[in-house]
Amino acid sequence: MHQETEVQQFNRLYKELDDLYHEIALAMGLSDSAFAVLYMVGTLGDGCLQRDICREAYVSKQTVNSSMRNLERQGYLYLEQRGRDKHIRLTDKGKQFVEEKIRPVVDIENAAFLEMEPEERAEFIRLSRKYVDGFAEKEKKLLEVLS
Repeated sequence: MHQETEVQQFNRLYKELDDLYHEIALAMGLSDSAFAVLYMVGTLGDGCLQRDICREAYVSKQTVNSSMRNLERQGYLYLEQRGRDKHIRLTDKGKQFVEEKIRPVVDIENAAFLEMEPEERAEFIRLSRKYVDGFAEKEKKLLEVLS
């Protein structure tokens, strides 16, 4: 029973962090997925690809595509065709929004992370990776049983 309580604590912390990002997105007048798209374009760089956003933000292609279309209609970004790839480009309005609204989020993430000692940060990442890898391995086995 003790392990279940620890997992519940971890899940609550994860959900709490997710809720904080949701509150930020709402305050900006964005959906969670639109926030994720602008955040990723801001951090990956202007001209990144949709697949880059999907991979880095762990958001489905359909969700990213829908958010991109909405952000395009709102004048924040446009798509630039280069060969077979469509690069996501920020408009001037999008660049200003990312600089004024998204960049401060990145700054508070960095500040919160830097409140931990270097050893704590390394341990946090190591343990998080261990948990995710263990979960992924068990999830794969579960999916085999379920299918």
